[in-house]
Amino acid sequence: MFSRIRRRLTMGYVGILALILVLFGIIVVVSFYRQVTIQQDELLLQKAQSDASNPLGDRGRYGRVKATTDFDIAVEEVPFDELVGQDPLLEDILREEILLDDPDSPSVSLGLPYVEMAQRAGRERRNIPETVEGPEGDVRVMNVPVYQSGEVIAVLQAAQSRQAVWQTVNSLIFALVPVGVGALALAAVGGLMMSRRAMRPVRDSFDRQRTFIADASHELKTPLTLIRADAEVLSRSLTGTEEGSENRELAEDLLGETDRMNAVLSDLLLLARLDADKLSVSREPLNLAGVLAETSERFAARTTNEGKKLEIRHSGKLPARGDEERTGQILAALLDNALRFTPPGGLITVEGRPRGKQVEVTVTDTGPGIPADHLPHIFERFYRADEQSEARARSGGGTGLGLAIARDLARAQDGDLVAENEPNGGASFTLTLPTGP
Repeated sequence: MFSRIRRRLTMGYVGILALILVLFGIIVVVSFYRQVTIQQDELLLQKAQSDASNPLGDRGRYGRVKATTDFDIAVEEVPFDELVGQDPLLEDILREEILLDDPDSPSVSLGLPYVEMAQRAGRERRNIPETVEGPEGDVRVMNVPVYQSGEVIAVLQAAQSRQAVWQTVNSLIFALVPVGVGALALAAVGGLMMSRRAMRPVRDSFDRQRTFIADASHELKTPLTLIRADAEVLSRSLTGTEEGSENRELAEDLLGETDRMNAVLSDLLLLARLDADKLSVSREPLNLAGVLAETSERFAARTTNEGKKLEIRHSGKLPARGDEERTGQILAALLDNALRFTPPGGLITVEGRPRGKQVEVTVTDTGPGIPADHLPHIFERFYRADEQSEARARSGGGTGLGLAIARDLARAQDGDLVAENEPNGGASFTLTLPTGP
């Protein structure tokens, strides 16, 4: 039990740290991406301004760098014309003229020129950085107007693939991921150590409580045995006497309450042994169908006497792995619970079936069902629903330990026990065990 709590505490601690690291990583990556984008714009602006101040006079064109890699920058000159933009045909004609003027321009690999964007930069007389979709992916384009005698005569477009930015960002991500994984691994180790230290006082307190319950239960069994023996003697001595009929009824009540107290003490001792992992629970191959039939037979007479019906359904042999005696104890607790809350004329159904690598047994009744607010607590020790509730949920007659013990016994066999309400009324309890060979 404590190891499971430690694991949950550690997983929670690591989960919170992982969330913090993810959020921190997103903030870092987004900030870094924006910074690299700013640097890319500055680089494109510097390249465009450099080429504008050093034209190639013999060609009347501006220098270009062939964009053979994602990090190369291409520069293209776009003549400025006020009429372009008013007529889409003029934009297409200007673009064709630029490409025909230099058909081998290496800048074509980045989709240059972008005429509409260049004309807008010329009209607004300002530098315009913009990301567009190029032939081979997104392209960052810096538009820089070129002036002569105070008038815009052309616009230089410097372009670079956005992959240059993403490659830089990906390098950061690849560097952060191993660091984050290492931090989580260290956090897991540290979390286990911290949870061990944090659980030590709880474990000591729980051990003292468990020892007290076990000792008290054991010590109370001896006087209860003596009380029961005396009550039996008293009951027999009053048998057959008219004046002793009332006293004999009191003696019978005493015997009943003694048996009930003895059952509670036995349950407490069993829980103490389960908590201390000192209960012997085998995991041997068993035929769950045989255990199911044998346990159901024990309740057949009680079912008939109470005017209820019991149906057993299974496909034949149900190979499972677990403890036959403890499994029978679980099924007995489920049948007792179902009979207690099924009204006369009601039906209790016990169905066994294989389910993948597990074997399931479901006990379903036609009682009032379990109130939704009590369902999550149905397996808690000594838990009882409101006595004024018209529904069931462990009211009336039980000790509040049967279902808790049943689930602990199921988990001790690497299985589980769950409860749910049926759509048409009633409740169902499903026991799962590992399948056998």
